[in-house]
Amino acid sequence: MRVWKQLLVSLAVVGVGIVVWGRLAPGAADTMKAAGVPDGIVSWMAPADAAEGGRQGQGGGQGQGQGGQGGGRRQAGGFGGPTLVVTRPVELAVVNDRLNAIGDGEAIRSVIVTPYSTGNLIDVFVKSGDRVAQGQVMARLDNDEQKIAADQARLTRDRARDKLKRYENLKAAAAVTDVAIQDARDELKAAELALQKAELDLHRRDINAPFDGVVGIILVNVGDYVTTSSEIARVDDRSDILVDFWVPERFATKVRVGGPISATAIARPGEVFTGSVEAIDNRIDQASRTLRIRARIDNPQDILRAGMSFSVNMHFEGDRYPSVDPLALQWSADGSYVWRIAGDKAQKVPVKIIQRNPDRVLVDAKLADNEVVATEGLQRLRDGADVKVLGAEGRPRQPAATEGT
Repeated sequence: MRVWKQLLVSLAVVGVGIVVWGRLAPGAADTMKAAGVPDGIVSWMAPADAAEGGRQGQGGGQGQGQGGQGGGRRQAGGFGGPTLVVTRPVELAVVNDRLNAIGDGEAIRSVIVTPYSTGNLIDVFVKSGDRVAQGQVMARLDNDEQKIAADQARLTRDRARDKLKRYENLKAAAAVTDVAIQDARDELKAAELALQKAELDLHRRDINAPFDGVVGIILVNVGDYVTTSSEIARVDDRSDILVDFWVPERFATKVRVGGPISATAIARPGEVFTGSVEAIDNRIDQASRTLRIRARIDNPQDILRAGMSFSVNMHFEGDRYPSVDPLALQWSADGSYVWRIAGDKAQKVPVKIIQRNPDRVLVDAKLADNEVVATEGLQRLRDGADVKVLGAEGRPRQPAATEGT
């Protein structure tokens, strides 16, 4: 293409662009007049209402009134007029008011019974599921040797006692010295201690229940050779059940010893058991950022078992925060904010996001219940700008409670 053709095409494109700008852009007529363009060209290029608005700027009276009506219709949401916005009400919501956690149940007392000494098992007096009382004999080791030792120690004790008695009778006749009598007393004391040791060894051939409880599965049989580390059976006192569970770090200051809890056993759906907080750990687990809590649940009917899993629920006063529509949130270099609409003015309110939910966002901000914030038309808003509300909800929704965890 020759150079002159390229110039003609370029001039045509520029001319079309100027015409389009003059007809569509608000304020184009004023700009062209300020640039010295003749009024005829300006009237031809600018739209009718813009030309009318320009004449109103120079005239007054009736023309100004009519132009004001036309300008009002054009500027409602255009340049120089109030910005059209859609608003939603602010609601107050509650967060951190309840806690749900999964815990593991344990008997209030539980022990694996082991022998005090080694030997062959000659008797087992209980079976799995039996209730035992504290001190009840559950099993017995061979004890013939210990019986003989106890009888021998008893005989030695009796002889020492008779010897001391004879010496004390002879003392009146001055037949024995005080030293001999003291030696006889020492012999009696030593014989009594030896008897106590023999009786203790004999007693320890019996395997006794450490407390009242229920016997688990017997892990040995008669005739087994057992040692002090051999497990005979587990005894559980399940009159109460201890439930250990872990709560998020944010609840560390809300949980109190003695606070009420409710729990549901996974194995017994539909049944709710009540209890209280028994103990609180003294530190936060750094790996999971959770705190260990131990609750105590009454089990008077013995329907709960150690090792069960529980769904634990706790209720707190909670924290109240304003909640806004997610569309209302805006961000700048200073952080997030919303536009509060007060009357016909827009106000910029900084917010800190606390929690996101599917349809609402909880924020920490100076917002009151039933105040309204803009959700559409946010791009042209400025602090203190005039606004016109469209689609405002006449009746705000009731405040909704937000689950804590």
